[in-house]
Amino acid sequence: MTTSSGRRTMPTIEHKLNITEEEVPEHIRRLAQEQGECPSSKDKVIEQFRNYILEHNECQPHRSDAKYLEKFLRARYWKIENSYKLLCSYYKFREQNKSFYEKVRPLDLRHVGQSDILTVTPYRDQHGHRILIYRFGLWRPNRVTVDDIFRATIVLQELGSLEPISQIVGGVGIFDLKDLGLEHILHLSPSVAQKMIALLVTSMPIRTSALHIVNQNWLFNAAFKIFKPFLNAAMREKLYIHGSDMTSLHKHINPEHLPKRYGGLHEDYSYTLWLDMLKEQCSGNSVQKDMEQLGFIFD
Repeated sequence: MTTSSGRRTMPTIEHKLNITEEEVPEHIRRLAQEQGECPSSKDKVIEQFRNYILEHNECQPHRSDAKYLEKFLRARYWKIENSYKLLCSYYKFREQNKSFYEKVRPLDLRHVGQSDILTVTPYRDQHGHRILIYRFGLWRPNRVTVDDIFRATIVLQELGSLEPISQIVGGVGIFDLKDLGLEHILHLSPSVAQKMIALLVTSMPIRTSALHIVNQNWLFNAAFKIFKPFLNAAMREKLYIHGSDMTSLHKHINPEHLPKRYGGLHEDYSYTLWLDMLKEQCSGNSVQKDMEQLGFIFD
């Protein structure tokens, strides 16, 4: 959009989940087929996956309907064995971190949103990715616990995994390390690093296509040493370090799809707006029911 003076403006952005297959654009449908998704044999592959789960019996998913199993297959390019490994990893993470799911009230995480530590863009980049943004320099550990950051991240990841578009293309992450200090490094134990990588790389039914590090300072090397052992070779190839050079970031994400603080055109959108969306748009619908089945509470 442009104004009468010719200045570029952004359209009004709506916080909305795209949870129907009908919302998948044609070019992303083609991408899905390139990834191994075949409309004519999809039901057969899902049934084979369901039987594979029963035969191996290493984990017991709480659902086995086609819609649920499909997101694990999409996350691993319709390869049954890899999809099964992801499924087991997901349930192992849930079992080891029950406090991140059970009896968690997403609407009570407003304090995390108000701190601006993390959010997900309500818009998508040129490839269809939503962008998960962390601004760790704003984190005050005495006000927001590490566990609450994990809970807030999981809510976003679980919501994203309900979107067919995101199931197909995955998402991208930006770690903004401006003002990262010793008080933050002291809370980044190997256990915390392992859980973060599990959420973003190995244990959720939504792929992270790339991680971008921006505005890092001298403490980054100390933080990276904690995370590096948990990054596999494939993920290291998707890790990009840009410093304060936003033109480097723009080679991957078009500035039309970035906040102004990263040389883009968008305003910042708070995490709390997603909580408002949950409260106003999802009360009593399939999204809330899916989340409640995972242990989240809405009342």
